[in-house]
Amino acid sequence: MQKFWSEVWDWTYSIVVALALAMLVHIFLFVPTRVSGESMMPTLHHGQYLVVSKMSHSLRQLPDYGEIVIIDSRVKRERSWADDFAEPAQNYLALFDSAYQTNFVWVKRVIGHPGDTLEFYDGRVYRNGTALDEPYINEPMQYRSDVKIVIPEGHVFVMGDNRNHSSDSRFIGPVPIDHVLGTVVWEL
Repeated sequence: MQKFWSEVWDWTYSIVVALALAMLVHIFLFVPTRVSGESMMPTLHHGQYLVVSKMSHSLRQLPDYGEIVIIDSRVKRERSWADDFAEPAQNYLALFDSAYQTNFVWVKRVIGHPGDTLEFYDGRVYRNGTALDEPYINEPMQYRSDVKIVIPEGHVFVMGDNRNHSSDSRFIGPVPIDHVLGTVVWEL
């Protein structure tokens, strides 16, 4: 009987350690996710799977211009460490059942950094007075604004590649760096 309980303990210990390591990888290093919607077409498509590096989020690094990131779109809400621990379960459920898709995690492209001035006219985005070369967009943008947007410190400006069918920073405002949850490193 003692051998049986020893075996149960060994298996239990191994499973707990494996789950703890998997959670640490998921929270701090890499996370699988799935695209929901068409806001990133033609680059990404609805239902497409992605692998996202969480390193930039863990280290609070500024993503590069043009990088595809996942964000927490609830920009008026403070994020806490508890959010990082709750998201792994939500992400895994969403991978296999669209009923668990979260509406606040969006996939977008970084367009502006802190201190940048953005303008939108003639179907283009202008950063610091220069029109961006954006071969990845779906079609010319119909959005126009007479307001110049200056990106505040600690924030980025993100947009979908399908500009005419994307909810993004034009509507929610600049995204705090701690709301940038990671950068896409692999598209499946």
